Amino acid sequence: MKKLGLDLGNKTLGIAISDDLGFLARGLETYRFIEKDFDSALKHILTIIKENNIDVVVLGLPKNMDGTHGEQANIASDFKMKLEEKENINVIMWDERLTSKMASNMMISQNLKRKKRKNDIDKMAAVIILQGYLDSKK
Repeated sequence: MKKLGLDLGNKTLGIAISDDLGFLARGLETYRFIEKDFDSALKHILTIIKENNIDVVVLGLPKNMDGTHGEQANIASDFKMKLEEKENINVIMWDERLTSKMASNMMISQNLKRKKRKNDIDKMAAVIILQGYLDSKK
């Protein structure tokens, strides 16, 4: 079964999906929604879960650099609870500190134009989150 990786922001949701064997993460899309309309993002994810036979969702947990939880971490935790209420699925919170920076550096090293980086940064961060989880299971 496949795994799904998510990087939740206030207006975007980076989405990555694994292969059937759970070895490799690839970017699926960046879903854009009205600011803080997390219900729209939730509905979109539920559709993806059903269409792709997902058994685990790995949701980025945006901790502060000192390890504490701020507003965005609380939003992610609420999203996790709502997702688990709507769908009987295992949602794992994964430390996402510096994933956006890593994604940006990777895209710069690939000589991608600024507009392409801006459009794909969340999707790339979701890939890093999911790949980190997949690698930890090997």
